[in-house]
Amino acid sequence: MLSQVDLAVESGSVFALLGPNGAGKTTMVRILATLVRPDAGTALVAGHDLVDDPMGVKRAISLTGQFAAVDDLLTGEENLEMMAQLRHLSRKAARARATELLASFDLTDSRHRRAGTYSGGMRRRLDLAMGMIQRPHLLFLDEPTTGLDPRSREQLWETVRELVDEGVTILLTTQYLEEADVLADRIALLDHGRVVARGSATELKQRLGSEVIHLEFATVAGFERAAATLTSVRADGCRRTLDVATDGSAGHVHETLAQLVRAGTPATTMSIHRPSLDDVFLSLTGPHHTETESREVA
Repeated sequence: MLSQVDLAVESGSVFALLGPNGAGKTTMVRILATLVRPDAGTALVAGHDLVDDPMGVKRAISLTGQFAAVDDLLTGEENLEMMAQLRHLSRKAARARATELLASFDLTDSRHRRAGTYSGGMRRRLDLAMGMIQRPHLLFLDEPTTGLDPRSREQLWETVRELVDEGVTILLTTQYLEEADVLADRIALLDHGRVVARGSATELKQRLGSEVIHLEFATVAGFERAAATLTSVRADGCRRTLDVATDGSAGHVHETLAQLVRAGTPATTMSIHRPSLDDVFLSLTGPHHTETESREVA
């Protein structure tokens, strides 16, 4: 259930929705794509009111879900021509648009192959191309790289960048925090149906501090005493590790380690790294983070 979600997405940008499973990401996409009617609230999509003008919204958007919606028995070219004709293009115009999209999405050499023989990355690119028969104002990408290998993911990221360069606005949901870090101009972090933080990737990471200390302990008892002593960004009982945010100064790091010594549980190893979106995600989501107010990063 979503509650008090207030978002604005700049035209020609990538806006990422992050959050744990059940946070409300897919519900948000389904509402904005007119698949689910909201119980309350208002929303404008490309200038069209979501409730009063749902057909206007539908004409302005395209939705690519978690799984490629292509016909495996048709070739890549046939999939595109079929979708173009469903969009009421003439047969000649459909063929021409399919040719353009095959070239744009690097699928020309595979145009006569059945889609069922495509790799995962090729299927995702074909799925995106089918959503671009008529270029939308707003493209919803709901976990678009789920199940893709790293190379295919990189190729899809490049395709997304090209679409943004052409002026398409993208609302992205993803479980890959690196994906949001690489692609998104702005990010909103959802938890329990509420926005708990928003800003650019850099702004969100800066809110944790300049550095994160990664600490490892020799025993479970030592780890548990340390976890009770320090406020951590991340705690892993199986590996007996804690991540603790600091301001990056030598004094702060020294005091953190001194607290452990005073508690009788010094760390066996220590390393320092810059905060990541993973650190932000883990520090702000979960059963103990049910904030009533959204926190905007200025």
